[in-house]
Amino acid sequence: MNPSNQLKLLVLLAYACLTGAVHAQERKAPAYPLITHNTYFSIWSNTDQLNNSTTTHWTGAEHSLLGMINVDGKIYRFLGKGQTSYKTILNASDEASYNVIYTENKPAGDWTSLKYSTAGWKVGQAPIGDDEKSVKTVWKSDDIWVRRTFNLSTIAGINELFLKLNHDDNVEVFLNGTRVYEKNGWTSSFQYFPINKNALKAGNNVIGIHLANTAGGRFLDFGLVDKLKDNAAQILLAEQKNVEVNATQTVYNFAAGKVDLQLTFTSPLLLNNLGLLSRPVSYIAYKVNANDGKNHAVKVFLGASSDIAVYQPSQEVSAQKYATAKLSVLKAGTVEQPVLQKGGDDMRIDWGYLYVAAPKIAGAVQFITKGSEAANAFRKGAVLSTVSKGRSLSLNTIMPFGTVGKKAVERFVELGYDERFSVQYFNIDLRPWWNNSGKATIEGELTGAFNEYQSVMQKCKAFDKEVYADALRSGGAAYAQLCVLAYRQSIAAHTLVKSPAGETLWLSKENNSGGFINTVDVTYPSAPLYLLYNPELMQGMLNGIFHFSETGKYPHPWAAHDLGTYPRANGQTYGEPMPVEESGNMIILCAAIAKVQGNAGYAKKHWQTLTTWVDYLAKEGLDPKSQLCTDDFAGHLARNANLSVKAIVAIACYAQMAETLGETETAKKYRAIADGMVPEWIKMADAGDHYALTFDNKDTWSQKYNLVWDKVLSLHLFPQKVYDTETRYYLTKINKFGIPLDSRKSYTKNDWIAWTATFAPQKDQFEALIRPLYVHALETPSRVPLNDFYDSKTGIRENFKARSVVGGFYMKVLADKLKAE
Repeated sequence: MNPSNQLKLLVLLAYACLTGAVHAQERKAPAYPLITHNTYFSIWSNTDQLNNSTTTHWTGAEHSLLGMINVDGKIYRFLGKGQTSYKTILNASDEASYNVIYTENKPAGDWTSLKYSTAGWKVGQAPIGDDEKSVKTVWKSDDIWVRRTFNLSTIAGINELFLKLNHDDNVEVFLNGTRVYEKNGWTSSFQYFPINKNALKAGNNVIGIHLANTAGGRFLDFGLVDKLKDNAAQILLAEQKNVEVNATQTVYNFAAGKVDLQLTFTSPLLLNNLGLLSRPVSYIAYKVNANDGKNHAVKVFLGASSDIAVYQPSQEVSAQKYATAKLSVLKAGTVEQPVLQKGGDDMRIDWGYLYVAAPKIAGAVQFITKGSEAANAFRKGAVLSTVSKGRSLSLNTIMPFGTVGKKAVERFVELGYDERFSVQYFNIDLRPWWNNSGKATIEGELTGAFNEYQSVMQKCKAFDKEVYADALRSGGAAYAQLCVLAYRQSIAAHTLVKSPAGETLWLSKENNSGGFINTVDVTYPSAPLYLLYNPELMQGMLNGIFHFSETGKYPHPWAAHDLGTYPRANGQTYGEPMPVEESGNMIILCAAIAKVQGNAGYAKKHWQTLTTWVDYLAKEGLDPKSQLCTDDFAGHLARNANLSVKAIVAIACYAQMAETLGETETAKKYRAIADGMVPEWIKMADAGDHYALTFDNKDTWSQKYNLVWDKVLSLHLFPQKVYDTETRYYLTKINKFGIPLDSRKSYTKNDWIAWTATFAPQKDQFEALIRPLYVHALETPSRVPLNDFYDSKTGIRENFKARSVVGGFYMKVLADKLKAE
């Protein structure tokens, strides 16, 4: 088969795969964005039917939103499943301290039985682990055996027994000698696992656990809980007709008996309006009309869990109800309020306050209950608050619609979150952008959102159309939908603040891959979205890194990897530098800012620093020594051809900026350096029908996604033959869910595929490379916010979710925009 026919066949297969996916299921996304503001205020639905699962934070922790509609006395649930409620049988350390008996020497005999003699074992307090700051008993060996005895007066009345467990890593759990759970791997928070309650008995019991450390950290904490019954069976399910995901809105349509309900979640993240972007308020709008031509009595219930304002559900919260001139308001937050005291990856906020606000003019009724009682309260018509302190409370709002007929009736509620302080920046606590002065109030933001509701909704709908049209024009329908799915996710992995010097800081969290703040090689892949729609935010992603170097806090001749661990940006916390990677990233992104703004004024402010970095690349970049690149999960690599491309492109970018600034001789000098490197690169990387992963192994290959900037910024560095050769080779490597990252394994990164596809010489080649990414969004078994690191054959997540890097999907739109200018 000649190459042309082979390409046509690949394109047809990709189309067939896509068409099959669309007809085979109703899925529009792996997870659906509902409330998306920043890494803390981020709520998703992980099922195609909105009422098939409890809504969650992006980390997977339950952040329950419960929605029900009463139609002529019949109640239908359309949103969430309500909070899962547990009653403690045996506490873990998040509720109270407890002791265990343990040994680090493999015990003889049946050590899991109740009557086993533990002579010679040690006594310790939980939790157990190797982080001396967070555990009570230090464990640093490879294995540990743990026993915990307890007494139960009765086991009658237990509904469903669950093991509450947080472990790192491989675990075996025994209850009274019976193995009830085992797993190879680890958790990063408490997980709940069903176990047979028949293994329990009245009187004395024992839990035995063997934990084996194979890599990384060590940790153990555990207990037993009873999953309480709910009243779900007494509530009907609304029938979901369809769902549509747009850039700023997710819209559901339901039939609830004799009425239709349109439910719209709007997070008005308009990148060109920083005031609106930073306002931490989302809308949940209801539009109700009769579907039988008759009149019906309707009211709608929303229950928002106070768990949205905690790190762990065991934390006590306080809640209150009050009113402003125009709004009825519910508020909840932890009693403790440990502002900016916790940092890390798998984190939820436990400071600041969650707000649910409803327009007074709508006649809404608000009240507070325990989460487990919320659905029953609405079912029974109860509207009085029953609690103001406790755990897992529900902030309840009933919106009356009166009598509804053919004509649709619209109402809305607002969800807001006041962090008080967003991040710590070189030991100074910074307020969110909307309250940089310290004089604004969340009530003011909620009221502003109320006053501007109609205009904001119009702006969002217009912007959603613009985003889709831009992407459709550049890459077709599948590509456009990928861009739409990426929009809110990328933005919601950032926070917007002003530095003490008044600079914009648009700080990312490296979600689900370390929890670092302002990681440069997370900024780099996400950049196209922000270069397109607001380059000031692109500058806001670089300002902190420049500050770090230019104040002498980071003294190396290359760019830092990060500014710390979110939410504390006090200096790099990643274990080692990525010198070529991060220096190349910073220079390329400065050149991209100059290109979209039409001037190099931003680069000029940091010219000395950029010069230091480019000189490092000129010396070390062509044939890099063993070091990490952004694909650090693959490990260290010497003589990395793609990393070398980054260095060459960055040097040419520096020359381009110098030319823009009128520094002609400097431009000539560095352009000559880059031009001289290109033929050497071709010679070292040439492997016949492709270019190698490493210069010393021609039997390897890799995506050279860094080449894309040569095209996008019109550098004219590499000959067209390189792009033709690489693209033809990639087309022979397509798996169901995309081409692999390189020849080492079948895993891939979809952001890099989007970049690689962008420099494909032909439209059909672009489509053949991009369509498997859309198929992955529709078919991956991993139901999480867009996952960018997965197996290209199975579609199963390797790691990562909810990351900002999917902003990189917009590279083709950016390339076309710059080409047209």
